[in-house]
Amino acid sequence: MLDANEREMHLIKKALAIAVLAIEARPGPLQSTADQFEMKLLLDRLVGRDAEIEFYARAARIAVLGSP
Repeated sequence: MLDANEREMHLIKKALAIAVLAIEARPGPLQSTADQFEMKLLLDRLVGRDAEIEFYARAARIAVLGSP
């Protein structure tokens, strides 16, 4: 099991949210929907609260798209 501190968990959650959004932005035969689905499940397990999910989704949109 991963033994991560609070900052490391924040980075893991943010990286998962960015990866999910990046996969969504690449439709077509190269899109890894299985990875995307499993990343979403993992993010949901790590976060658990709707408000926190929205925080990471917003951070991902800013990182990938340049706007919230």
